[in-house]
Amino acid sequence: MTEAVRPETFWEQHYRTRHDGDAARPNRILTEVAATLPCGDALDLGCGLGGDTLWLARHGWQVTAVDIAGIAVERLRALARRSDLQDRVTVEQHDLARTFPTGHFDLISAHYLHTPFALDRTRVLRTAAHALRPGGHLLIVDHGSTAPWSWNQDPGAHHPTPAQIAARLCLDPGRWSVVRADMPQRRATGPGGQTATVVDNVLLIQRHEGTPDAA
Repeated sequence: MTEAVRPETFWEQHYRTRHDGDAARPNRILTEVAATLPCGDALDLGCGLGGDTLWLARHGWQVTAVDIAGIAVERLRALARRSDLQDRVTVEQHDLARTFPTGHFDLISAHYLHTPFALDRTRVLRTAAHALRPGGHLLIVDHGSTAPWSWNQDPGAHHPTPAQIAARLCLDPGRWSVVRADMPQRRATGPGGQTATVVDNVLLIQRHEGTPDAA
């Protein structure tokens, strides 16, 4: 199916089936982590309908939000305006397989950055780690199990552990540290109201103070 469909088209169709009310629900792990950090500049990779972006902006962060789907970008811009957060939210359309937003950030969130299309996720996440300011954090939250409502129902799908993801990034331990690596369970609610127990693979990486970027 995906071979005949462009990534932008796939995700446009995906978000057309969702409604703006879904954006009111930020991801729990994002709120837990961000609430412990001083506000600064945040980057939301794969922002979707913008629940995380809007929560961060409401709590004092300056947020750059990116997504491949134009409909997600336009909806989030409209939601930011309606919420009077347009001065705190910048929304950009990016196919992360090709482009990455410019700038340096205090918090970068990559929540469920999964796709059925070719994407060098390791390269994207390494780029994100290099885009952190000294002292900044990269939060990676992946699916550790398959929810009944997921677009990916492949029974052979492999869910890398946080430790495996960290190892693939090959980050210099003298410049980045793993702050958290665990696999909590939670009760989740799908877009149709169905519920299931799911696993999140959580990896939180911090860039050390006083470590300027290098190639």
